[in-house]
Amino acid sequence: MTATDKHELLNKVPQVTIFFWIIKILATTVGETGADFLNVQLGFGLNGTSLVMTGLLALFLALQMRKDRYVPWVYWVVVVLLSVVGTLLTDNLSDNLGLSLYISTAVFAIALTLTFIIWYSSEHTLSIHDITSSKREAFYWAAILFTFALGTASGDTIAEQLNLGYALSALIFGGTIALITFAYYALRLNAVLAFWLAYILTRPLGASIGDLLTQSPKDGGLGIGTFLVSGIFLVIIVGLVGYLSFMKAEEPGDRATLANPPSRT
Repeated sequence: MTATDKHELLNKVPQVTIFFWIIKILATTVGETGADFLNVQLGFGLNGTSLVMTGLLALFLALQMRKDRYVPWVYWVVVVLLSVVGTLLTDNLSDNLGLSLYISTAVFAIALTLTFIIWYSSEHTLSIHDITSSKREAFYWAAILFTFALGTASGDTIAEQLNLGYALSALIFGGTIALITFAYYALRLNAVLAFWLAYILTRPLGASIGDLLTQSPKDGGLGIGTFLVSGIFLVIIVGLVGYLSFMKAEEPGDRATLANPPSRT
């Protein structure tokens, strides 16, 4: 087995392809709609929902950490659960502690920045294609959690506090991601920086889409309902993950991707 083979075997995250971004955006939307469905529609309440989802996250995150390679279904279950828990973190700060969305946004921005600083100081890389140890994976999942929480807070700030509405907010975040993509391909923006900027912004994009679909028309939404939206998006996620697993089209490795093309990192 060559050094490259060993690296591909141990890397714990998928290759970054268009499927990665589609599933990520769907997962972020489910994080928004799923949290609302459990909290309001099923009557768990914010505290009950937080306890249940945090427990499930701990269970599947422990399973993910025990794996010695990337396993699609385990990885994406953790991402979906992190999306829900990240939403609940913001909701708890706002509803239980009474913090404004501006403060929540600042708190999670600082937490994410500190995570990146400590991660880089310790490991000298932030590339997701070097997640080859438990320590790096712990930094990775901490960063993912804070991106979800930050995205929820910032998305709600722009859509609700600034009264821009869900549709316009989705266009703003989607447009910003398009600009980052352009900067990466045309202006040679650093690949790792481009990846994390896009990853952070997919959360408020997904949250805005979720709110647009589920909120009542009087609040600027389409009123489809959290159960239906969550169910449809989960079915799509399961289908895509199953397809990629079957076709082996999402193998981890070091091929050129938005996250880490060899020639530019």
